Amino acid sequence: MHFTSEQRLDDGVLEREFTLDEIPGLLWTPGSASASAPVPLILLGHPPLGLRRMYPRLVARAMHSAAEGFATATIELPGSGDRPRWPAAEQARSDLRRALEAGEPVSDGIVDALILPLVEKAVPEWRAALDALLSLPEIGGPVGYSGGVISIGIRLAVVEPRISAAGLFAGSFVPRAMFEEARQVTVPLHVLLQWDDEGNDRQAALDLFDAFGSKEKSLHAHMGGHTGVPQSAGDAAAQFFTRHLK
Repeated sequence: MHFTSEQRLDDGVLEREFTLDEIPGLLWTPGSASASAPVPLILLGHPPLGLRRMYPRLVARAMHSAAEGFATATIELPGSGDRPRWPAAEQARSDLRRALEAGEPVSDGIVDALILPLVEKAVPEWRAALDALLSLPEIGGPVGYSGGVISIGIRLAVVEPRISAAGLFAGSFVPRAMFEEARQVTVPLHVLLQWDDEGNDRQAALDLFDAFGSKEKSLHAHMGGHTGVPQSAGDAAAQFFTRHLK
């Protein structure tokens, strides 16, 4: 891991950009981290829209988490942002747009092509980033995962034993194969669902929640579209991670 820049944000939060095997990422640590014991870490998941485009939402989540005493980190997803183009992913996104614009059902084939290769590429990168992040003296775990793409969160919760809890954002397409993996998830779960999400199959989200194997799981549904998440949802997620990571 190579840090390329740093800046202090409000309340002394330290934001550092880094690269890991040419993968860009961002790390935020609370202002008091250097003067206290190592802090827990939350990995911030996000859609494949590029870190620059997602930055305002990511930094808001990071600042909220820092106020609760958590470090947060994220990495650029394959084929996004300044990373090399991924023609297969671009074709899958094009097929998805075409189906949605035509008012046609999104086929399993389109969903599989869009999500499954992304999971296969992104999850090993997240695990490598976690190796590097936990080697830093200011970060000590436990570790949580928060956000989407929900299928990436599912795979990480299954294969990465260092993740102790996950807050997942329903709203992205989920391949049928991921439902079987969801049954293998056992960590505590906090799932956020926007009830009127324009691009979300609500029933599929409910079926996925039912499939999760975790003994402790809660579904938090709010009226409104994809970007209408209320402030109270962030507060509830913070309370969830405080219970399980501290």
